[in-house]
Amino acid sequence: MGKTKYLIGIDEAGRGPLAGPVAVGVITFQQTTNNKQQIKKILKGIRDSKKFSERQREEWYAKLKKLEKAGIIKTAVSLSGAKTIDERGIVTAIRRALARALKKLGIPPNSCRVLLDGTLCAPALYKNQKTIIRGDDTEPIISAASIIAKVSRDRRMKRLAKKFPGYDFEIHKGYGTKKHYRAIKKHGLSKIHRRSFLQNYFG
Repeated sequence: MGKTKYLIGIDEAGRGPLAGPVAVGVITFQQTTNNKQQIKKILKGIRDSKKFSERQREEWYAKLKKLEKAGIIKTAVSLSGAKTIDERGIVTAIRRALARALKKLGIPPNSCRVLLDGTLCAPALYKNQKTIIRGDDTEPIISAASIIAKVSRDRRMKRLAKKFPGYDFEIHKGYGTKKHYRAIKKHGLSKIHRRSFLQNYFG
């Protein structure tokens, strides 16, 4: 008898912003003959989080959390903050968050298949892994992970907006909008800005 297999989808959100953490979302379900079609039906219509409005992402997030509460899926999110990004680089920051998120699932590496978006890679212990370009728009399990990551990060940025007023983090979520650049020029860099991304704004 082979070991029970789990399918895991992984994606990140927040690679490019000037401020705030990067988030990695993971989602998994146990693959059985009975539930493959069920999961396919449940995730029908899901897409890359960037192609949804904020309201649509929140709706999908709520749906996924309801499924998790019912024991059908399991999700986890891990974040790496601006300090780690500045000290270690964005690639290492994402890699560390990814490893922590996988660890939260508590699934043995040899009992799962891992699908990742873009250029992401799981730790080498996960032998059965595949990185898929534009996987967040072609693989429902990765799309679901992108929703988990994006909504979790956006919610964090809204909380940070209250702690660091004046930057409108709740609006642009740390991305490099004109309004954000104007706020930086006016207020300087906050503790959650990625200084390595903003070398021209130190003074």
